[in-house]
Amino acid sequence: MPPGTRQAMLEAIEEDRIIVGAYTDSDGGVCPMLAAHRHGGRTNLASFARAWDRYTQAGSRARPATERELRTLRTMLEESIALDDELDTSDFKQVIAEHRAAKARRRADRSQVLRDLEESALGLVVAGAKKLHLRHDAVR
Repeated sequence: MPPGTRQAMLEAIEEDRIIVGAYTDSDGGVCPMLAAHRHGGRTNLASFARAWDRYTQAGSRARPATERELRTLRTMLEESIALDDELDTSDFKQVIAEHRAAKARRRADRSQVLRDLEESALGLVVAGAKKLHLRHDAVR
């Protein structure tokens, strides 16, 4: 989840009534992701909503999040923001570029192996035909 969305979700936890099991309820409660969106965190992460409902064991009806659930969410958001602040993310672009280059090399290597197999298979067919003294006009 982007840092801005995590920060917006933290603000929302403090200011909004957070619920589980639905996006909104009739009392003005909202899920954490919608609350973050309303606080400027413009990210759409359905995977977060599913994880949140799984974590809270949401049933078929919306309910307010418990203090424990909110405390856990707050702690996870704060820790992930603190971790981002400690990490030097400048190397990530280089690591990603190296990974993509290695992936492209593997694809090229596989393509070369397939071409080599096709050539050797064709060579076997031609060699077999010569060994049997078959010619184009041999089949009628």
